[in-house]
Amino acid sequence: MIPVLLADDENLVRTAMAAMLDLEDDLDVVADVDSGEELVSLWRGRVADGEPPAVAVIDLQMPGLDGIETATELLALTPGAGILIVTSHGRPGYLKRALTAGVRGFLPKTTSAATLATVIRRVNNGGRHVDPELAAEAISTGDTVLTAREADVLEFAIDGASVDEIARRAHLSAGTTRNYLSSAMAKLGASNRYEAALIARRHGWI
Repeated sequence: MIPVLLADDENLVRTAMAAMLDLEDDLDVVADVDSGEELVSLWRGRVADGEPPAVAVIDLQMPGLDGIETATELLALTPGAGILIVTSHGRPGYLKRALTAGVRGFLPKTTSAATLATVIRRVNNGGRHVDPELAAEAISTGDTVLTAREADVLEFAIDGASVDEIARRAHLSAGTTRNYLSSAMAKLGASNRYEAALIARRHGWI
């Protein structure tokens, strides 16, 4: 059996994913949690107890540690571990950052349960899998100058949302959101957050 640990802050998505994967004869969802911090804690406990290596399936965007930050923590504990990111936001910059961190699988949440199970097996065996459409976009897009959090707040600014609304959507404080927006605007040479968002969108970074 392949032990699987899930982390996703959306309860309905996480429980549905766990139920579907548990239908597979060779997959065993041993835990599902709603934050990267909790997943890191569980993973650390498994390592300390000498438990067999597991595959982690992690949502990209979560409050606190995001998916790639969580993956980085796990890989620091167990280099080469099987880590798979699932996301509703398949920006090329995220894919490049994930692969650089050592993530071996990157899939959109629209992926079928059968494909997800197949990719978990592949990652567990040391292989890699990246959604072909996301891979094509990443190849055609230049390296982003934005951090993941800067890209997040700019994506939420594209429709003219207020700072408070952007902060709510990004699960950040208003002050932190302003800091990320200011940093992104400076990097992109934009006079306001909406202009910065348009520049980032034009480059394919959000």
